Amino acid sequence: MDTLTLVIIAAAIVVGAAIPWVVFLATRGRSDDGATARDLAETIATVSAGQAGLTERLAQLSEANTAAQAALGERLHQQELRLSKELNERLDSIQQRMGNSLQESTKQTLETMGKVEKRLAVIDEAQKRMEHLGNDMATLNQILSNKQSRGAYGEIQLNDIVSDIMAPDDYAFQAPLGNGRQVDCLLMLPNPPGSIGVDSKFPLDGYQRLRAAETREDRERAARQFRQDVLKHVKDIAARYIVVGETADQAIMFIPSEAVYAEIHASFGDVVAESFRCRVFLASPTTLMALLNTIRSVLKDARMREQAGLIQQELMKMMQDVNRLGDRVDKLQRNFETAYNTVREVRTSTDKITTKVGRIAELELESDDDDNIVVAPRLVGNYDRE
Repeated sequence: MDTLTLVIIAAAIVVGAAIPWVVFLATRGRSDDGATARDLAETIATVSAGQAGLTERLAQLSEANTAAQAALGERLHQQELRLSKELNERLDSIQQRMGNSLQESTKQTLETMGKVEKRLAVIDEAQKRMEHLGNDMATLNQILSNKQSRGAYGEIQLNDIVSDIMAPDDYAFQAPLGNGRQVDCLLMLPNPPGSIGVDSKFPLDGYQRLRAAETREDRERAARQFRQDVLKHVKDIAARYIVVGETADQAIMFIPSEAVYAEIHASFGDVVAESFRCRVFLASPTTLMALLNTIRSVLKDARMREQAGLIQQELMKMMQDVNRLGDRVDKLQRNFETAYNTVREVRTSTDKITTKVGRIAELELESDDDDNIVVAPRLVGNYDRE
């Protein structure tokens, strides 16, 4: 309810309250004189007229209020329609954005799921490889626990390394020697230094005892045993696979474990020094690869020198052929010069004959008084001079 309506209602209440009061005053004034009664009557008439005007004004105000309420209702209805339209548009925009966002989120989720599936596949493959590697490690432990299997493993590893680096004609496996022994691998090098024997040894038991020792006494005992085992292998290789006049004065002891090789060089310097004195050089898989690459370079250089000698011999033969060809060219040049001189002389003679024939064709014949033909003196004189 607005302020105008409240004012109208308040005025009606005041007028309604004033009428009974006027009537009361008129009733009390009966005992007064007639003038007072007339005044009261006039007042009541005035109040009644004012009440009628007020009623009419209230009616007008009521109609105006009704019209204002209708206009206000129309404006409110229009605003409601406009707000409803804007709200619907915003809801549509929000729904569209939410739909696009959901689609993008779904797409990203699907892509993420695809990546996760790929990574899970990779993890699954890695897990299978780990299981396979675990099985291989178990098999390797079984192989390394037996001396014969361990020796075969070292020979196979030696075979793989040598065959991957060296040419087939530069090595031989299980090669027999003149002393009746067979070396695991014989590297065919030219003299000097000659062929070098490579034997595989794998002192794993002593190394494992050395690593497993907990007390000082156990470690010293294991170290002495390990030292004796390695030195025994070194001396056996020196005695068996260094043959004077057949092989080089050195051999190689191949140790198929980098850890064992590192332990020997780190903690057993006396063993390394003794192997040098025996002309037996220790090699791990990595150092053997480097050594074989060096040997391959030496063999390549030797072959290049050999091929260079052959090329030099062929060049000398070619030089002899070139010299013979030069002699023959000189002889042919002399023959050409003789033929040229002969041709030039023939050409000169031909030119003379041609000239003389031309002159003969130009002779002027004259007759004397007795009709005898005579040669003109001028031409005869020229001809004689020729």
